Amino acid sequence: MIRKTSIAAAGLAVAATAVFAAGHAGPFDSAITARKSHMQLYAHNLGILGGMAKGALDYDAAAASAAATNLAALTTLNQATYWPPSSDAMSVDNTRALPNIWENFPDVSAKGGALVQAAAAMAGAAGNGLGDLQAAMGPLGAACGACHKTYREPK
Repeated sequence: MIRKTSIAAAGLAVAATAVFAAGHAGPFDSAITARKSHMQLYAHNLGILGGMAKGALDYDAAAASAAATNLAALTTLNQATYWPPSSDAMSVDNTRALPNIWENFPDVSAKGGALVQAAAAMAGAAGNGLGDLQAAMGPLGAACGACHKTYREPK
């Protein structure tokens, strides 16, 4: 009986902590977490492709194709809910997004379209040999960098 009471009390404590934490989360925490997680997925797959392109990882056609396919799929996900106004680095902590993103959404969208195209090209090239993967890395890196240079606060 004491054990059941202890388990129930522990369960209530965990639930209360979760409710407290949810009630004290910043208004943009979920959106910022989602966009940072999405960027981490980009980085993971780009790391595999970049590692192969640089020779730090052995070229593996299947692994390259998988990473490139993942990357291409990620670029097509709707990210609209990740970017609420005022969730920039000047307004909240825990983000490097610059406020000019919201002032230049047509440019952000164009840069996003370039990333979609570069990722699709990589998906078509990655499994065809190291030379094809390496050739597709330049445009892919440029597409990523174009947005980061303009719309992300440096570390």
